[in-house]
Amino acid sequence: MPRFRISRDRVFTTEAQRARKHGENLSCSSPCFLRFLRASVVNRYLLAALLAAAALAQTASEKPSVDVRRVGSRLACKCGCKETVASCSMLDCESSKTGKLRIAQMQKVGYTDEQIIQAFVRDYGPGIYLAEPNAWGWIVPYLSVGLGLVSIWLFIKKYRKPKPMAELGPMELDDPALEKYKEQIEKDLANLE
Repeated sequence: MPRFRISRDRVFTTEAQRARKHGENLSCSSPCFLRFLRASVVNRYLLAALLAAAALAQTASEKPSVDVRRVGSRLACKCGCKETVASCSMLDCESSKTGKLRIAQMQKVGYTDEQIIQAFVRDYGPGIYLAEPNAWGWIVPYLSVGLGLVSIWLFIKKYRKPKPMAELGPMELDDPALEKYKEQIEKDLANLE
């Protein structure tokens, strides 16, 4: 029977060597194994806490406040995308970052939203200003869908419905060949009753 067991995992190799040197049995209940296990669990928790703190610190510095996003949503980003300063999704967009920083600084000084927007328009031109959508901008899509559905319904109604035939009264057969079949049908109907 061997005096020590070496784990299949090579993580415990140094512990196994120490145990071999001192003549100890390295099992799952040995003190050196438990000490190593406790240290690795503590190290894992410390590493997870450190990574979480670093991630939160990074996002907190880059995340703009509600006020900055409100003003930035009315200004176009100058990087070439079709988005606003507040919602630019380009990776490391310098135009968006500097715009958000400038908006935050102007808000700290005490500028109103309109004053900040006017300053951006004065510096970058009127193309940077994005007006808020009015009622016409919200109505047009729904109105166009409604008109499209009505036109489709009218088209189907016009071409799907068969035109009614004029009332002609009872049909008379003038052809003697058909008269023979008519008499045969009348006889067959009389036999059914």
